[in-house]
Amino acid sequence: MNSEVLILYTRKGCGLCQTLEKKLSNILLEKLNPSIAFFIVDIDSEKVSLDIQMKYTNEVPVLVLDSTRLSKKIELPRVSPRLKDDMLLSWIQKNLNIFYQTD
Repeated sequence: MNSEVLILYTRKGCGLCQTLEKKLSNILLEKLNPSIAFFIVDIDSEKVSLDIQMKYTNEVPVLVLDSTRLSKKIELPRVSPRLKDDMLLSWIQKNLNIFYQTD
């Protein structure tokens, strides 16, 4: 099992969320170094803590790297909706490189 997880906080009816979810589902995140698993979390779900709901309710879509290797969660910068799939993969890798170099 991957120790690195990319979480997309989203909500139903959010067009930007749906677009980003589709793009992330279309790219091969296991090609990244390190490879990461991908999970989608509906911010309005009863399973989401009140703290997370309050933090991200007006911010979705939000990408968060939950890293066992770094022992922390890192909110990624906002993704441009204009990034194509291949550029999104490069963008994520660039951010991973930054996080792991500062480890």
